[in-house]
Amino acid sequence: MPTLDLNLLVPLDALLTEGSVVAAARRLQLSPSAMSRTLARLREVTGDPLLVRAGRGLVPTPRALALRERVRQVVNDAESVLRPAMKLDLQALSRTFTLRTSEGFVENFGPALIARVARDAPGVQLRFLSKTNKDSTPLRDGTVDLETGVTGKAMGPEIRTLGLFRDRHIGVVRKGHALSKGKVTPARYAAGQHVLVSRRDLDHGLVDEALETLGLKRQVLATVGGFSPAIALARASDMIATVPEKHTYTLCEGMFRFALPMTLPDFTVSLFWHPRLEADPPHRWLRTLVREVCGETLASKENSVQ
Repeated sequence: MPTLDLNLLVPLDALLTEGSVVAAARRLQLSPSAMSRTLARLREVTGDPLLVRAGRGLVPTPRALALRERVRQVVNDAESVLRPAMKLDLQALSRTFTLRTSEGFVENFGPALIARVARDAPGVQLRFLSKTNKDSTPLRDGTVDLETGVTGKAMGPEIRTLGLFRDRHIGVVRKGHALSKGKVTPARYAAGQHVLVSRRDLDHGLVDEALETLGLKRQVLATVGGFSPAIALARASDMIATVPEKHTYTLCEGMFRFALPMTLPDFTVSLFWHPRLEADPPHRWLRTLVREVCGETLASKENSVQ
């Protein structure tokens, strides 16, 4: 078996990232002719053209697209191994981290997280973006540093995951609502008027499936794209909102919360990041901090669900 030339990994990463011989050569401080010779060598080794002419530019082949993330990770891992270990100085750290989360996460955990960051690393800023889907593209392209949510099929297989806490769905209604008095049965719950939370324009979910097994069907008066507007509608009307308990704890303050009268599976709220940031000391510090803040915040809240 011929010896592999691992020196080809760095120029391969540059070519796949830049999609241009000239740009890759500039990035590695090589001449375009030297990079062209390297591309020829890579084509010979991989048995694939990798980049092919399309008009005046180059486009990646399917094999190149399949290799791009894997090669980037290998190069990142190698760089982290060879990079001198540096002690993280939080007081001197100046950086902005972008977190993609739901509105409930920001309201529940944002204040404590921001306070801890301001105390430990005053030069760090947190930027929160709304999460409208489970597409992991923002993590891949670097526009997002961290993301929270529940693992879904749209999540890329390379994305790293850290569990934050277990959660369950509960019902919430305004104080004085009929369901705040007496036992909440499946029939009473189904007979109420509901607001549905759906980010994918679906009109049928786990709640409906659970009710169907009991021979029941609920009436949905409104559909919204997030927990915050669902809770706001329930607070101002006789509608029932079904939401995650811990994720929306602060949003539901002053309302009557109740355990659902049918069985729905619990779920894990997790933290997601791209593997290129796995060994980054500031990023590793922030991941640990988010987990600590979630645990401390939840431990400090009393469970008010009846």
